Amino acid sequence: MQEVNHKKAAVLGLQHLLAMYSGAVTVPLLIGTALKFNATHMTYLVSIDIFMCGLATLVQLFRNKYFGIGLPVVLGCAIQAVAPLILIGQKFSINAMYGAIIVAGIFVFLVAGWFSKIKKLFPPVVTGTLITVIGLSLIPVAIQNIGGGNAADKAFGSSQNLILGFLTIAIILLVEIFTKGFIRSIAVLFGLIGGSLVAAMMGMVSTAPVKEAAWFHLPQFFYFGMPEFEWSSCLTMIIIALVSMVESTGVFFAIGDLLQKDITEEDLKKGYRAEGLAQVLGGLFNTFPYTTFSQNVGLLQLSGIKTKRPIFWAAGLLMGMGLLPKVGALVTIIPTPVLGGAMLVMFTMIAVQGIKMLAKVDFEDNRNILVVAISIGLGLGVTVYPQIFQKLPQTVQLFLSNGIVIASLSSTILNLLLRGRGDKH
Repeated sequence: MQEVNHKKAAVLGLQHLLAMYSGAVTVPLLIGTALKFNATHMTYLVSIDIFMCGLATLVQLFRNKYFGIGLPVVLGCAIQAVAPLILIGQKFSINAMYGAIIVAGIFVFLVAGWFSKIKKLFPPVVTGTLITVIGLSLIPVAIQNIGGGNAADKAFGSSQNLILGFLTIAIILLVEIFTKGFIRSIAVLFGLIGGSLVAAMMGMVSTAPVKEAAWFHLPQFFYFGMPEFEWSSCLTMIIIALVSMVESTGVFFAIGDLLQKDITEEDLKKGYRAEGLAQVLGGLFNTFPYTTFSQNVGLLQLSGIKTKRPIFWAAGLLMGMGLLPKVGALVTIIPTPVLGGAMLVMFTMIAVQGIKMLAKVDFEDNRNILVVAISIGLGLGVTVYPQIFQKLPQTVQLFLSNGIVIASLSSTILNLLLRGRGDKH
């Protein structure tokens, strides 16, 4: 495995940070806007959320007797938690929202040992399918960002947005093709910086967020008040936590495959426990649930650097930016189309990783073909049209409207029902 010195690790860590930053700040922005937070509250929410992403990542990186998978993973806000958290905040209160996050985190920590025993349900035909669906289901997000982010906006799909998005992809490709070693490993960073510089020349970069941000900020326990524990809210967030655990399982196996490391039940248990602890911390500091980010898997594959050292740097930078909002705001000025171009490269790399895992499966056995075909079809179909379950109860919708979860359930159940002689794994 390729080792890197501290300077190179810091640059690689910055690249990991930029890859996940958009997803990390999207959650507080969406929830804060929906719940009509004022500017002061919004500043706290975004800044401390960034800090907590770094802290949650460290919790997962430091493997010990009780928690931490110890793999090069980055944790960020669980995007699937946005809609239910907004509903809880609007129907009950912000404090009920945070109480539910704490309860869900405790639940994850307690059931981690039991949930880890599902490892035998994830042979290559299942894990390959799941990771392929994770990558493919993220691609529409990248395309939407290349267009400008908001499909309802008049400027969506404008020539400026398309130029920036595809220019970013072109820069990444050129760096990949014409350089080698460390420079090649930070191709995505070059793409983000190059795309942003061109955007600035086109007048599409505003420095207002940097000017308006505060210089220093500290996290506070129960910033918005003491948590309240409302049973239906807690149950809803437990369901969302289970969804996150299924997604994280796929990410853990994807990274294990990249590192050529067997992911054991003990690894899974400690990984789940770290996520549960991160969720509890999110509730205590009045931020959000945290889960392992899949987009950084593509970056590990693309950079070829698979050690933990850059991730430690990413965690430290996130925490520092969370304490220094003005520094953190610098990253927010990267235009959405530029982020979209980088995302497209990284997300497709995840899908390719899944396809590589499927190459280990014996497709001479039609039953394996059925498992993969039906599961990918259902997973992508639900990703495009989650409304298919809109007539079902709200709680059921929360679970079934996630294409990754559908693909996971489908591939696992079909593999058990149609277990073929062709798959010896």
